[in-house]
Amino acid sequence: MEFKGSFLSRLFGGKPDADMGGKMEGAPGQEESARSAEEGTETLAQEEREYLPPDVRLLEFPEDHALRLLYELRREQSGLQPPFYIYLEGVPQEEAERELKRLKKELTEEAALRLSEAVPEASDTSESPEDSERPEIVLDARPFVFVSEDRMAAWMMVFPPVGNGKEPDCQMLERALAEKGVAFGINGELLKRLPEDLHRYFRFHLAAKGAEAVDGEDGYLVDHFSRVIERKFQVDEHDRVDYSSLNLVQNADKGEVICEAVPPVKGISGRTVYDEEIPGKDGKAAQLPRGRNTEISEDGTKLVAAQAGHVEFSGRSFQIKTILEINGNVDYTTGNINFLGDVHIRGDVCSGFTVRAVGDITVDGVVESGEVEAGGDLIVVKGIVGNRDSVIRAHHNIYARYLENSIVHARGNLQTDCILHSEVYCDGEVKVLSGKGAVIGGYIRAARGIEAKVIGSKSESNTNIALGGQPCADFEREVLFKEIDGLKKEMLKLERQPESPARTKRMAKIRLDLSVGKMKLGQYDKDLEKLKEKLEEQGGSRLRCQLAYPGLILTIGDETKQLTNETSMCNARLVEGEIQWA
Repeated sequence: MEFKGSFLSRLFGGKPDADMGGKMEGAPGQEESARSAEEGTETLAQEEREYLPPDVRLLEFPEDHALRLLYELRREQSGLQPPFYIYLEGVPQEEAERELKRLKKELTEEAALRLSEAVPEASDTSESPEDSERPEIVLDARPFVFVSEDRMAAWMMVFPPVGNGKEPDCQMLERALAEKGVAFGINGELLKRLPEDLHRYFRFHLAAKGAEAVDGEDGYLVDHFSRVIERKFQVDEHDRVDYSSLNLVQNADKGEVICEAVPPVKGISGRTVYDEEIPGKDGKAAQLPRGRNTEISEDGTKLVAAQAGHVEFSGRSFQIKTILEINGNVDYTTGNINFLGDVHIRGDVCSGFTVRAVGDITVDGVVESGEVEAGGDLIVVKGIVGNRDSVIRAHHNIYARYLENSIVHARGNLQTDCILHSEVYCDGEVKVLSGKGAVIGGYIRAARGIEAKVIGSKSESNTNIALGGQPCADFEREVLFKEIDGLKKEMLKLERQPESPARTKRMAKIRLDLSVGKMKLGQYDKDLEKLKEKLEEQGGSRLRCQLAYPGLILTIGDETKQLTNETSMCNARLVEGEIQWA
């Protein structure tokens, strides 16, 4: 005890006999008080450790370590000192072992240096401490700065002053950071608070923190068309599902956006505590999946359709198919088809289903009681069998093996092997010259004429043929007129019903349909006037056949005549307002 008091006297400039002698050599009660204070400090240290945050990393030092000796000396000088433990706050688990190893090495060197300054090597235990005359040791407080390996954090610990040395102040702390090169992210509040803090000594405080670099976000694609087409059934206003509508075809007009690329976000640079820039990684641009019949917009952000067609994703790119190929039947597996290009159906068009295409439609099988409309030509390899409820339309030509019980519209020409009990409206010429070449029963209207091998039958079944005019337009006008008449009748029925939300909603829809229908009807009338002028310039139409049976009823213009005798090499035409069969 005597040596310890003398040692503290040399270290801190006090007089051991006056200041510490009572504690070291006093009465047993005083010694017991000192031991109680020490035990209380250890208990406090233990309690504080129990409440440390879970990410705190503690450093353990042996009892004879320079840092512990400095701490003990400080405690002897100042009395009750906050518990001793060295930790780094906020160090991630994976980095803790490496960082603490570096810290322990640097701190050990610094503490040893500080202890050598506080206790000169001239101290010799062979000479009595009381007899030696040594100058008082005075050392100012010294901040110790530790920087993490990634340079993103800097901690500070302050060694206490020795003797009458200067206590730490804000300028001293700032100077220590500057000498270490720390210039960014400095905790100014800590530097102001730390000189008065109870834990200013032998504790590590986060003095500076760098700014992490923020990597940019990659660009991404926003698809306007599905990559995987799912079957979606349409539900009408009465909550009924249309199982024939699967929406498996995705149509795109020329120039329509298929997908667009959202540009990437640039990274934000960070800085280390040394004020070094840490570049942030820029996000990667999304590549537009360009495929066949698609093109990239001028600004490079959009993939657009180079031409109209069906949008399909091949697994790597979007492509536009101008020909939609159906490898089987059009039935419940495909649903109705509505396409902006050409359609090739390798099977049949089953009853109750609809196929519409802006381009040509080719059917390798049979068109049953379905509805087909081609913006170009319609080719049916095996034939058309209808039920008089659905209409087969082509805005250009129709080529079919046969027509049976069908309603057919051709804005161009119609060519087939046989027509049986069908309604045909053709704005061009009807040719039934291949195969049997027979036209039996039904109603045939052809603007430019008809050629066949046989017209009628031995049973003299009525076969009506009308030549001239504009058959398709006349039929469409008649259908539209019937629709308008039906809407008017439905409106009258609704007006007699009591008020209800459903009645109001339905009447509003009927009024809209009536308005649109009347506009279409007016347009049809204007178009028909123009067509009549062209037809007068084109000249007359005629019927040609190798054999015609009685029962044939021929109308040309306003004249109608029925054939009463079997006639070979028939060449009927209108001559001076009268039909001649020659």
